[in-house]
Amino acid sequence: MYSTVEDFIAEWKREAGLTEKILDGLTDQSLLQQVYPEGRTLGRIAWHFVTNIPEYLAEFGLSIAKVPHPDEVPPSAKEIAETFRTVSSQVIRALEEQWTDDTLRQIQRAFGRMESGVTILMGLIKHIVHHRGQVTVLMRQAGLLIPAVYGPSKEGWAQLGVKPPL
Repeated sequence: MYSTVEDFIAEWKREAGLTEKILDGLTDQSLLQQVYPEGRTLGRIAWHFVTNIPEYLAEFGLSIAKVPHPDEVPPSAKEIAETFRTVSSQVIRALEEQWTDDTLRQIQRAFGRMESGVTILMGLIKHIVHHRGQVTVLMRQAGLLIPAVYGPSKEGWAQLGVKPPL
């Protein structure tokens, strides 16, 4: 739980760094990877959570610059990663300039429920983590190396000389 805006920003920076590692591991070709033929592509999922950040925060009074249209997935993995970096830094700036510690405790309508600012911001991070997990599964299917996030990936265990746990 976050008591201050700075608490959230510290967590945001940690999570953004993990997300950057994942996005930096993508290739242009991997953006086309799908779980099933009618399913969203890896590129669509990554672009969704990147472009959703400004839309999500705007619902709660935080104004940050708009990113390109959410429906127009770039063909470049590098562009998706760079857009995330830009949006992530804008989030920090917007929170520092537009919210206070009291804002975290204020109750607002959030997706049909009444939620505190803290809960709203936690929801944003959880949304990104959820989709980041989907992206790593598609990365594995696309034959890409998976960077460590909350612990070593299969490749990370191997580098440590440890048989990956089952």
